[in-house]
Amino acid sequence: MAPGQSIWVVDDDPELRKMVGTYLMDQGYDVRCLADGAQLMARLAGQRPDLVVLDLMMPGDDGLTLLRRLRDAGDDLPVVMLTARGDAVDRIIGLEQGADDYLAKPFLPRELTARIEAVLRRRVALPAGTPLAEGERLSIGEQVFDLAARTLERGEQITVLTSGEFALLAAFVRHPHRPLSRDRLVELARGPESATDSRSMDVQVSRLRRLVEPDPGRPRYLQTVWGYGYVFVPDGQPRSR
Repeated sequence: MAPGQSIWVVDDDPELRKMVGTYLMDQGYDVRCLADGAQLMARLAGQRPDLVVLDLMMPGDDGLTLLRRLRDAGDDLPVVMLTARGDAVDRIIGLEQGADDYLAKPFLPRELTARIEAVLRRRVALPAGTPLAEGERLSIGEQVFDLAARTLERGEQITVLTSGEFALLAAFVRHPHRPLSRDRLVELARGPESATDSRSMDVQVSRLRRLVEPDPGRPRYLQTVWGYGYVFVPDGQPRSR
């Protein structure tokens, strides 16, 4: 952890805000606690944290609405989503909207800190693997994946990737033509100690396909290896099953 990294905790529960805020400050973070989405958006107009811990259920705009607003505006601000229950639907929707990670209430503060640290590490470090040529830019069909800028470029259109999208796509491109199991993808993209399950990885791949593939329903570059996982095929050619 870099000293003084800024974390904003957005939750309408004052006791939880105090508990989480105090714990994170004890861990060396610069913490600001906010009660709702209106406060978050107002402060984002003039400031920017390193990461936001965002509650799903809040009065006014809920966490998903706020997250969707950020991502639709091309903002890749790291977000760890808090859900009131461990419902898989909540987790899946949060990931589909671009959350970098999720945590179900109740949770241990230490677990939240571990999730935060994992997301922040993905922001500053590339997954290990073979270096890419040409200044860390790679063509994927009609798009260019710029690892330095963390963007996908299609002509004049530039898509800024979230930290989760970037880490997963970088893991794929550093292992071309190599079938990767879901567990291996979790390890490469989120770290060996991640609690991300295989179903969540399927959701992340599905989201990435919507960004990369001309037809996400018939993927050419991020192909499924049935009964195992996925494989990145740079030339988009069908592979034998």
